[in-house]
Amino acid sequence: MQSLFGVAQIPSDSQLRNLLDPADPAGLRTPFWEYYAQLETTGHLKVYCGVGGTYLISLDGSENFSSEKVHCPNCRVTLREGQARYSHGVLLAVLGAPEQETVICLEPEFITPQDGHAKQDCEQQAIKRWIERNAPRFAPGRVTILTDDLHCHYPLCKLLTQQHLHFILTCKEASHPALYEEIHLLEQVPGAIGTQVVEKWQGRRRERWVYRWVEQVPLRGELETLMVNWCELTIYAGATDQPVYHCAWATDHPVTAKTVPEIVAGGRSRWKVENEGFNVLKNQGYNFEHNFGHGQQQLSNVLLTLLLLAFLCHTVLALTCTTYQAVRRELGTRRTFFNDLRALTRYVYFPDWQALLMFMYQRLGLPPPASPDQDLVDLLTRLHAA
Repeated sequence: MQSLFGVAQIPSDSQLRNLLDPADPAGLRTPFWEYYAQLETTGHLKVYCGVGGTYLISLDGSENFSSEKVHCPNCRVTLREGQARYSHGVLLAVLGAPEQETVICLEPEFITPQDGHAKQDCEQQAIKRWIERNAPRFAPGRVTILTDDLHCHYPLCKLLTQQHLHFILTCKEASHPALYEEIHLLEQVPGAIGTQVVEKWQGRRRERWVYRWVEQVPLRGELETLMVNWCELTIYAGATDQPVYHCAWATDHPVTAKTVPEIVAGGRSRWKVENEGFNVLKNQGYNFEHNFGHGQQQLSNVLLTLLLLAFLCHTVLALTCTTYQAVRRELGTRRTFFNDLRALTRYVYFPDWQALLMFMYQRLGLPPPASPDQDLVDLLTRLHAA
């Protein structure tokens, strides 16, 4: 603890929780953006550029705590068969790309009671707060926001446009009757709906990818609306007419025969917030839904923010440190890596993180590594100490 984290006096578990309980988790937002700025400066974010050279940021919420007994003023309260249920939720924001196996976690937004609001907080309000707070961090037109169908509505699209953010939002027919009524009318006009068919092989299976698109259709049927561009992808396996995949999106990006594959790939990458985000956090050693301590004020949210910051640290190492990359490849799962870290730091002293990684590297019998990026190693050390 002293050498790796720079902690001179180590409090007990209970005292640590007491110290963190009144802390504001907003005070932990800065490190997320320091990592982001460092990765952008070093060029590591270039591989995350998607549609039109923009960064694809997926937003999605999840519950990380629930109980019928343990609660605090920051819990959401719901009634089920007369029984109060207390919970915490968080909006996760991640930077991803279609061909990238990792996502870069950005600062979270907690779904928690807001001062001056009588209604319960919700994911939609959390998205609004996150966008209004963080949109100024990006150059105009630099980011494309991805969400599921729940958030493909006029207020959010208008907000994104006002904040100079692009969007690719899942757009289902059941929740957008006016938009699809327009599309069905256009289907009766020859050539009004753009269509492109691409044959692909997925392993040994031949697939037929059918893209369709149209520009400038109304997002909703009310007088005040927003004109959006629409596209869809339907995938058929073999020679059958039964689709194995179908999804559609509303976007402000220009949709043409040239751009539609890229836009669809960007829209489909929204799932990375689930697969490379929540799935990893819940099932691969981070114990996202475990109650490490609830407290009476902010402890639950502070501990979750620290967990997400650790998740980001590991992503930065995976992108920048050849030693870490080799160790992770050799050990396989994150759980194995975390278990080895616990065992080693319990019994062996290491002067810094680089020494710890090099010890693991050498004991695994791996070939001599290239020199890691010392600037990024120093950054990790400073942020861990902070």
